[in-house]
Amino acid sequence: TFGQYIETKSPIHKADPRVKMLLLIFVVVLIFLAQNMYGLFLSLVFIVMVVLVTKIPVKTYLKNLKAVLPIILLTSLINMFYGDADSGVLLEVWKFTITFGGLYRAVFMALRIVLLIIISSSLTYTTTPNDLTDGIEHILSPLKFIGLKNAVHTLALMMTIALRFIPTLVEEAEKIMNAQKARGADLESGTIIERIKALIPILIPLLISSVRRAYELAEAMECRCYNGGEGKTRMKQLKMTAVDFKIIVITLIYGLAVILLNIILSHKVE
Repeated sequence: TFGQYIETKSPIHKADPRVKMLLLIFVVVLIFLAQNMYGLFLSLVFIVMVVLVTKIPVKTYLKNLKAVLPIILLTSLINMFYGDADSGVLLEVWKFTITFGGLYRAVFMALRIVLLIIISSSLTYTTTPNDLTDGIEHILSPLKFIGLKNAVHTLALMMTIALRFIPTLVEEAEKIMNAQKARGADLESGTIIERIKALIPILIPLLISSVRRAYELAEAMECRCYNGGEGKTRMKQLKMTAVDFKIIVITLIYGLAVILLNIILSHKVE
């Protein structure tokens, strides 16, 4: 579902796309800056509040975690063996030792990845492709002063189209996989190498379908006389409202709290 716009009547849907994108970057930086579980828990509370305000079902956000679940598990497993030995031994298996510090680190990293995916999904769920294009173009507008006027619009359009077609390609891949299974293809058993080989009959039709969709999109843009960003006007002008300022203030308070927690707890450790 990543990249898909879901319409609801929430304040975040009405917010300026420029504000949402800049605040997303700010929140992502804060999640990485959180040096302790208290700061990460505060980030969790903030992101849960965002999810509830968007009025989008929680299970829709959780669907995105299924695709990256192997990455989350692998990251947690790796970090589990890098804990502080002084924190106490939890389990010893052959030459590997799992400590309480390693377990804490594994949970910390897994939670950080989950929060990053959820907060990133909230942007595409609450912002239309047109608003994303306009927002990216406005944010990158300073590049126009160094001779990249047309490149700014082209880059914004490319990023928006890429995000927009993620759910479409996933749906297409599922259809191809179901068709292959109906013909007797075994995609879920065997060794890793056998599973990779079984994906080849899926990747080739998916590639052909993607190229065909790209040609159809190019023809549709030509039929609508699209000629890039030169002379382009907008029916909807981006303007900041009271909702945007409220969101900015709440996010800044959250950011200040995370930074203060880092400072206070670092002094206590010293």
